[in-house]
Amino acid sequence: MRHNLNLNWLRSFEATARLLSFTAASHEIGLTQSAVSQHIKALEAQLDDKLFVRRPKSLQLTDVGKAYLLTVREALETIEMSTTGLFGPRRASTITVRTSMAFIMWITPKLDSFLLEHLDIGVKLVTSIWKIPTDQQPVDVEVILAPNEHARPELELLSGESIVPVCSPALSSDIKTPQDLLRRSPIHIMGFDDHWARYLSAHALKPASSGGRLITDTSTAAIGMVAAGLGCAVVIEKFAQQAIETGQGICIVGKPIALGQSHYLVRPQRRTIVQPAVEAFEAWLREQF
Repeated sequence: MRHNLNLNWLRSFEATARLLSFTAASHEIGLTQSAVSQHIKALEAQLDDKLFVRRPKSLQLTDVGKAYLLTVREALETIEMSTTGLFGPRRASTITVRTSMAFIMWITPKLDSFLLEHLDIGVKLVTSIWKIPTDQQPVDVEVILAPNEHARPELELLSGESIVPVCSPALSSDIKTPQDLLRRSPIHIMGFDDHWARYLSAHALKPASSGGRLITDTSTAAIGMVAAGLGCAVVIEKFAQQAIETGQGICIVGKPIALGQSHYLVRPQRRTIVQPAVEAFEAWLREQF
């Protein structure tokens, strides 16, 4: 039969064995000295062996206690590393932000200012690629791209967007007019194919009927394909500018036109209480625009 061991007993044992003091261990763990002592007694009873030699003014590990300490310490470290790896480091307050991958790439270089100002707040960024209605992941802040005519009371406008055509530096010299784009392979972004149509239509042009051979589901991937010289794409201007500033090999090869879509901060009407950490992040986010 397996030993029925309480994880708190093991934490109390590890701290007491390391510090050789019930009092010091209780201060570190945040429990009373009596609670730590009870944990050790319960652990010893479950193991049917003594882990400490208790003397009036000192505490020493038994031989079996010394051996057990190595195993317990390794086990607790493994649990901590696995938990941190899967769920991120523990913070006084961690907020979850959901948005597109391209928006995450755009906001990431700016995040340092928020993190330096709010040392007790952690930020978990998750993508919203093809989010399904049954997705139950808790989200504190959500930023979406939506058509301007779909604006609703719970959507707070952050920024109207424009789109631009982009290509690699090697191809840029051959693109002087919007019509020149028709001679290049278009890279389409799933869900945003109207970018190409909208841009060409603004210049009284129609996309080739054959379409493009390259399709991806993120602007970030499309920009990477453009940098690799695989074709041209039409992307949101701020994302293109960010890519250029961070050294990705792309060029803007046309004037921006209005997209007819905007980035919105979603503020659910059912939300009545807003955490201070969420308020701080939303205020900082507004400043970025």
